[in-house]
Parts: sequence; C-alpha cells; structure tokens
Amino acid sequence: MQGVPVDASFVIGTDDLLAIVFWELPNHSAEVAVRPDGKITLPLLNEVQASGLTPDQLRTQITTAAAKYIRDPQVSVIVKQINSRKVFVTGKVLRPGSYPITQPTTVLQMLAIAGGTSDFAKTKKIAIMRTEHGQTQSFKFNYGEVLQGKKLDQNIVLMPGDTIVVP
Repeated sequence: MQGVPVDASFVIGTDDLLAIVFWELPNHSAEVAVRPDGKITLPLLNEVQASGLTPDQLRTQITTAAAKYIRDPQVSVIVKQINSRKVFVTGKVLRPGSYPITQPTTVLQMLAIAGGTSDFAKTKKIAIMRTEHGQTQSFKFNYGEVLQGKKLDQNIVLMPGDTIVVP
C-alpha cells in the first residue's frame, strides 16, 4: 500500500487520508479521512483521535486500544494523502482557491500554481496573511521586485493556513 513520504515530525490534520492496516487482519483495516472533529472511525475501535498526532503516535494509540480485543496487534499507519496543509490564494489571480502544500513552497511558486496574476492586479501590494497563536501578521510581497531579483527576502516560505491576497 503506497503512501506519501512524510517525515517523523509530520502532524496529521483534518481531511488527511490515512490507511490503517492491521497485519493479517484485513477486516480491521480501513482507509479513512480525518473528520473535522479530528477523529477517524475504525472497525472494532470506533472513534479514535487522529488530528494533532504524528503517524507513529497514532499507531501506538491504535495498537494499545486494539490490544484489548486482539492479541499482539501489528498496526501500520500510512499517510495516503495530505489535505490538511493548505494555502489560500484570493483576489486577482487566474485560479483563486485553496492549494495543498506538501513541500516547502514560496509565495512566487504559489502564485505560479494559481495561474499567475490577472492583468489588473496591483502586484506591488500583494499581502500574505498568517495567523499564529491568535495573532494575525501581514507580509508584503512586490511581484515585480522579486521577478527582478530584488528584495528576495519577501518571497517567504508559506505555512499551512496562509492566505495570499492579490488586490
């Protein structure tokens, strides 16, 4: 069963698609999406909290819970698809919307993924909105400067939840 590569620090989030595999017990295995409440539903175990855990932490939790019903359960947690790590692009771009980020992605790269800016975009006034610990920050991005190789420090690496606003 093929999954996407994730490092040990990857944290499962809402909408991620997981495969929970019980070795030699296919009736207990399942492919599940993490619900908005952060839980998944598994045969025999019912509701299990998944959001906020690493795949290894979830494997340990499922193994411990399954041990009440199954002798020496062997469990694997495979991340099939990452849907929780999204960036939003809005305003005068060709394809506004939410886009998954599964690897480090800069503002310029995300604007390219969104089809670039429209003819009437105010490309000197692009803003990146980021909320951390309840505080919203705004970062300025001047498209023309970055394309010319100037002030490259404004081409920041995006974080899940960031919103790029192209006026």
